Amino acid sequence: MAKKPQTSSRIADNKKAAYNYFFEERHEAGIVLQGWEVKALREGKVQLTDGYVVIRNGELFLIGCQINPLKTASTHVNPDSVRTKKLLLHKEQIKHLIIKIEQKGYTLVPLNLHWKEGLVKCEVALAKGKAEHDKRNTIKDREGKREVERAMKSHNR
Repeated sequence: MAKKPQTSSRIADNKKAAYNYFFEERHEAGIVLQGWEVKALREGKVQLTDGYVVIRNGELFLIGCQINPLKTASTHVNPDSVRTKKLLLHKEQIKHLIIKIEQKGYTLVPLNLHWKEGLVKCEVALAKGKAEHDKRNTIKDREGKREVERAMKSHNR
């Protein structure tokens, strides 16, 4: 049998999350998907930036993650691109997250979707929102790093 080519394990990143939040803890959760969603993920038809995680009845759900169906989706399935997806974690981890979220200012944010041993996983972070001045500092640091890289690049030529 021919080996499959090694593909990148990253499916999608939530780049906006690092700008808007400080991350306290990270957890890797399984995700319940339908067949057409897995096929669309393989093609990279996912958008995670507007996604967030809620806890209902002791279970985690990913809301706002948009998986666009492929044109070749089956006719007997009605693909819903913004369907609420269930996240899978151990009960102890969920209880720990519930206790943390009840504190003021904490929320759960999806960071990325990735492949792990043939399964789709979602990395979820317990996060605290950044204030406006923290966001300005993030931008200032990023621009400073760019200036240093430009100076190093021009110096090496």
